[in-house]
Amino acid sequence: MISTSTNDAPSRVVLVTGGNRGIGLATAKKFHAAGHKVAVTARSGTADDTDGLLVVKCDVTNSESVDAAVSEIEASLGAVEILVSNAGITKDGLVLRMTDDDFADVLDANLTGGFRVAKRCVKGMMRARWGRMVFVSSVVGLGGQAGQANYAASKAGLVGLARSLAKEFASRNVTANVVAPGPIETDMLAALTDDQRAAMLAMVPAGRLGAPDEIAAAIAFLASEDAGYITGTVLPVDGGLSMG
Repeated sequence: MISTSTNDAPSRVVLVTGGNRGIGLATAKKFHAAGHKVAVTARSGTADDTDGLLVVKCDVTNSESVDAAVSEIEASLGAVEILVSNAGITKDGLVLRMTDDDFADVLDANLTGGFRVAKRCVKGMMRARWGRMVFVSSVVGLGGQAGQANYAASKAGLVGLARSLAKEFASRNVTANVVAPGPIETDMLAALTDDQRAAMLAMVPAGRLGAPDEIAAAIAFLASEDAGYITGTVLPVDGGLSMG
């Protein structure tokens, strides 16, 4: 069970989009270890190291693909009760070199994709009068970052989306919150140069990079039974990077 003061917390159906690696996979594994039924999406429909997880093919930029994926999960596991909206992409570049397509593609995957999945899943949550939605944003969405105008805009947009959902569905006992990770040891960060990693690390008061499991722990709390009075919040998990 998810760590909570409630000893009889029920098993829930969990969907983690982009759950085939990094933060998404760590989160999916944490929910599975806690006794929940967990599905993850991947654009390819396949993923490694996903024992015990239902892997479903899904392209969050396509509404029909989202509907088909959630329908498959509902048929196999039941209605989605906990949604972790994590799927996303990057197409970095300075604004003067960034194409319209580069900007639009990142917003479509990271922000509109989150909207598509939430819209599809919240229907079941409303019927059940219980639900948790957690959107994975970034400290880049809070403070901006040179070379990532598209990514920053998409991650900032998730805050407005989540808070609007929080207000629309609070009366149905459905919460919507945001986790904003700082620099985390993932494939995305591994692609940076040593100098880029060192510069990023120098800005983190905690003096280290975060681990995917630390983000997963924050997500698991916001999805727990004990977090029912928390909605519309943004939780930075960033070693103090965003505190100003």
